[in-house]
Amino acid sequence: MMGVPDTAVIVAAGRGVRLGEMGTERPKGFIELGGVPIIERSLACLAAAGVRRTIIVTGHLSEYYEALARRTPNIELVHNPDYANSGSMYTLYLARERVTGDFALLESDLVYERRALDVLFASMSHETLLASGATRSGDEVYVEAEGGRLTGLSKKRADLKGTVIGELVGLSRLSTRCLTAMCAHAERVFRKTKHLEYEHALVAAAREVRVDCALVPDLAWTEIDDERHLARARTEVYPRIVERDAAHAASIAC
Repeated sequence: MMGVPDTAVIVAAGRGVRLGEMGTERPKGFIELGGVPIIERSLACLAAAGVRRTIIVTGHLSEYYEALARRTPNIELVHNPDYANSGSMYTLYLARERVTGDFALLESDLVYERRALDVLFASMSHETLLASGATRSGDEVYVEAEGGRLTGLSKKRADLKGTVIGELVGLSRLSTRCLTAMCAHAERVFRKTKHLEYEHALVAAAREVRVDCALVPDLAWTEIDDERHLARARTEVYPRIVERDAAHAASIAC
């Protein structure tokens, strides 16, 4: 077992354009569920799992994260000034020099069971991508793998010719070796455009660095990209997460 990585990197530069007016008022990470901003819930989950340092790469409405960092220990901020003209891989790329070992990579608009981190950090691999069963969210990214090794990611299932094992959660454990391979691919793309998502760079890196896939078929989680996602999170997913986290905590206590 590799143990818990010391560091997490949260990509949080996105503008939340699909959330309409709400996305112009606050970053997606500051949407509240159960009265708590989802970024603060995620930070609490990471800290409880043993992650001691979190790098947040900001962009849109970065002042929200600056205020959060002032009142929350062990947060480092990196800013993407070109957030409006770049993708999540450029955001991650800007944090590359701050990462010195294995790290957890996640997105700011993600809500997930505490169990997700337990599975991820129990992996025997330095490079592990978390996958779930069907969510029916309407915005799925499908995970293709052969022999447990990542071979493809796509929103179009028909584009994946291999075995689709589940859906991308948006939680991964990666090594600096994998990050270096992702950045090398990104630098080639950046010669033409900064609009590159980290998922595409991860698939490219996985051709030379084995990235294993950990599947949790019944995992409760969601990202919040639009108002439909938010409604589903409030009425369906978040209540299930709260219930399961309570049961998980009780089982550990026993």
